[in-house]
Amino acid sequence: MPKTKRTTEKPIEELTYEEAIAELEDIVASLEEGRTALQDSMNLFERGQALIAHCGSILETAQLKVRALAEDGLKPFEDASE
Repeated sequence: MPKTKRTTEKPIEELTYEEAIAELEDIVASLEEGRTALQDSMNLFERGQALIAHCGSILETAQLKVRALAEDGLKPFEDASE
């Protein structure tokens, strides 16, 4: 698979959300250029699909944490001017 600008050697599971999104953006740009061989394009597409799933998982985990915090400790905002 040809390297994109930000492709790392890290397994996808070890990438942060920001790293995964950056790599996904590079993959999309590479595929949009249309200068990649068919097999390389397929490899990039597969990695892109895995990156999307990884990002979705990270976002879902963050959403669950926010919901848990909101249920346990957040209180309605009170206007300080009252």
